[in-house]
Amino acid sequence: MSDEEIAKAHVTTPAVHNDTIHLAGYDPAWPVRFERLAGDILAALGEARLEHVGSTSVPGLPAKPIIDMLLIVEDPTDEAAYVPALESLGYVLTIREPEWYEHRVLKLTGELPVNLHVLPEGCLEVRRMLGFRDWLRTHDEDRDLYASTKRDLAGRTWKYVQNYADAKTRVVESILARAGV
Repeated sequence: MSDEEIAKAHVTTPAVHNDTIHLAGYDPAWPVRFERLAGDILAALGEARLEHVGSTSVPGLPAKPIIDMLLIVEDPTDEAAYVPALESLGYVLTIREPEWYEHRVLKLTGELPVNLHVLPEGCLEVRRMLGFRDWLRTHDEDRDLYASTKRDLAGRTWKYVQNYADAKTRVVESILARAGV
């Protein structure tokens, strides 16, 4: 994404990173943290579908120590149906991308931050995120390839963390192709 695209997608001012990316070795506390956070979200929202996604959801994979969660809703544009309840838990709506599956991101700061992605049920990106996670959990060679790519890219200086994420696209797409997603 260009600087302009990053700024346009942010509800708040995007944080300029201008640094390398910190990756931590896999921590078995990450899925425990997800379960606790999911319990809080489900208590606030009632019926909802939540998934642990991203690198912290794959045993053995290094990751930025940020829990990525996916909230799947019928209509992400109906922010009144979920944003106030999540704000009561401390989440802040930071990204709104109407042109990309109506994607939203709410962030929770603290000891172990959270990126809560919101996408609609049945959208292709939900299938891709879950397929990528599930494939890496069961295919060590691709998990190791992705880990190596992440480590190589993490050592570079990135203006925005999104630039680091975008730099992984080629390897992510090749893994998704092998996964048939």
